[in-house]
Parts: sequence; structure tokens; C-alpha cells
Amino acid sequence: MLLGGVALLAAGMAVAVYPTLESPLINPGDAAPVFSVKTENGRSMSPTDFGGRVLVLNFWASWCEPCIQEFGDLNRFAQETSGQGVVVLGVSGDRSEKAYKRFLASYQPSFPTSRDPDAEIAASYGTFAFPETYVIDKNGKVVKKIIGVIDDWSGLLTLVKSL
Repeated sequence: MLLGGVALLAAGMAVAVYPTLESPLINPGDAAPVFSVKTENGRSMSPTDFGGRVLVLNFWASWCEPCIQEFGDLNRFAQETSGQGVVVLGVSGDRSEKAYKRFLASYQPSFPTSRDPDAEIAASYGTFAFPETYVIDKNGKVVKKIIGVIDDWSGLLTLVKSL
């Protein structure tokens, strides 16, 4: 029996099992699901706000060791691609606002973040494991899906610059 909120650490990624398994699995070539978030700084964002820029959408959580492992690299990637037509957006699966804010205070991301405590956005992508990252082109199409820790940052940089 699957229970929402159960967390496991396996194969280099933290797995969060959500109450529904009816979510679609979004893969390269699919249209990215539309969503709206309120970022940590209070700004509302949706894919239409990205103004023809490439979106690197990263699902993570403060309790996820692999997410913590890649966070510094993701932060540097966001800084390096800032102003180059790329938006990095981190969506946290943290149910605890306190844990989420404590993580942000410690790691100080240079990119916008938001919490998805009910896993609505993650479910719309079929994401059930953290970290998971999607590269979405200017037309809203998923061009790459990375399950687990990003291990080829130069390849990711080359990809987003080509888009």
C-alpha cells in the first residue's frame, strides 16, 4: 500500500511517494504542463511569464540528500546562465514551511524557488522522485528530463545555450 509522504533513499535519489499514481509521465517531446507558483520573494510565476526563455525546472526537497548534493552546482548553473535567456526555477516538495525556509537560509539560492507541499505541480509532471529536472524550450516543450542528480553540467549548459 502506498502512503503519501513516505520517503526512501534509493539509487542516488530520494523518493517521495504521493497519494496518486494517476499522474501522467511527462517526457521529452511532450508539452510541459502549465502551472503557477508564488516564489519565495512573493512573485507569481507561470510558464507564460518566462517570455520565450528556456526553463530549467528542478523538483527538490530539503530532506533529500541528493538534492542537497546538487544544489550548489544548480546555484552556479543559474548564476552562469542568468541573462542568457535561461530561467532556473526550483520547486520544493517540502510539506514543512519551516524546513523549507531553513534550507533557503542555509543554501541561499540565486534562482527563484517555491514550495509545492501538496505535490500538485510535481504530480502534473509525473514526478515522484527528487531530484528531477526538466529542460523546457521557449515554446513550452520538454526537451530533456533528468531523473536523479545532474551529473553532466557542461552538457546541460551546452543544451540550454543551443535552445
